[in-house]
Amino acid sequence: MTGIPDSHRYLLDGQFATLATLGRDGAPQLTEVWFLHDDGELKLSLNTSRLKTKNLQRRPQCSLFLLDLENPYKYVDVRGRARVEPDDDYAFAERVGAKYGGADLREHDGPGSRASS
Repeated sequence: MTGIPDSHRYLLDGQFATLATLGRDGAPQLTEVWFLHDDGELKLSLNTSRLKTKNLQRRPQCSLFLLDLENPYKYVDVRGRARVEPDDDYAFAERVGAKYGGADLREHDGPGSRASS
């Protein structure tokens, strides 16, 4: 990941981020998310039934805002186009869950939803 100053790179290992997507009407929709910095990319475990995932599938433009909770004047705002990929075997979701104390992300799935990243 380029363009992030060394003084702010620690935010890539933070606990929370705010994902901004564009709703059907073009208005921003913000959601707090869990994330991983993996292979030079910021990745999220998503669920196909969630509004943020539907927004990204329709319009991939987004922003991921990483804030230092102890110093809110330090932040990173990563803007770009999301790539939504299936995670049918939940392998990536399990990696995200491991970062967050072994959480099982399947517990948050609605009927008929699938994992994606």
